[in-house]
Amino acid sequence: MSSAKLVRRRVGDVAFKVFCVAVTALALVALAAILWSLLSQGLKGLNLDLFIKSTPAPGSPGGLANAIVGSIMMCVLAMVLALVIGVLAGTWLAEYGGRSAYGSVVRFLNDVLLSAPSILVGLFVYEMLVAPFHGFSGFAGSVALALLAVPVITRTTEDVLLLQASTLREAGVALGAPLSYVISQVLWRSARSGLLTGALLAFARISGETAPLLFTALNNQFFSLDLRGETANLPVVIFNFALSVDDGWRRLAWTGALLIAATVLTVTVVARIVAQEQRRS
Repeated sequence: MSSAKLVRRRVGDVAFKVFCVAVTALALVALAAILWSLLSQGLKGLNLDLFIKSTPAPGSPGGLANAIVGSIMMCVLAMVLALVIGVLAGTWLAEYGGRSAYGSVVRFLNDVLLSAPSILVGLFVYEMLVAPFHGFSGFAGSVALALLAVPVITRTTEDVLLLQASTLREAGVALGAPLSYVISQVLWRSARSGLLTGALLAFARISGETAPLLFTALNNQFFSLDLRGETANLPVVIFNFALSVDDGWRRLAWTGALLIAATVLTVTVVARIVAQEQRRS
């Protein structure tokens, strides 16, 4: 190899490394700016009233209690629906029909839904559950969030079950147990850390979604535990308050954004810890 060609390769390698470092630094600077904005603006409104008072009228003191409770109720219901559907669908793909033509179609549609814009999911649920019943509801919001969580759980469940040793299945079947029993009593227990990771990632995916809830749950200025009507939630409250000219509302919007960011960060860290524990085991 000539010295000129060797020099060109070294220069190209150094230039590529410098480019990667520069792009990474740019992303870190942007992330740091976002976190600084959230902390500097959001901490101003962090107090006890935030968790015990409902969203106020303009110019009045208040908090985000109704929005926090509404978000928790809808996310919990959405995760229950998504876990049942996602775990069963992922199990079917991994253990029964994954290699069939129908299984390929299901996997393709799941991938499409995984990358579908959330606003399209909100419009779909609006046409299915809101418009026919002539009213927004927390149940419709939960269904929209569940549709966003299902593909994440389905993909994670399939991948985790495929990683389980085939000897577990063979040993169970050799003892005379049906495959369904082996799956529920052996494979699911063996893969519980991976299933939990998928559930946590799905929860982090839906906890800050705004667009689907604008078309389904909308909002409610009062505290309510009834999901049959309009339901307060943090993403929509943040969206509405951030556009307001009222300083109190904008302060609550920043604080609500900080709460969601902290929740997503915590769930993501827990999911990574669980995933690392699974690799060690």
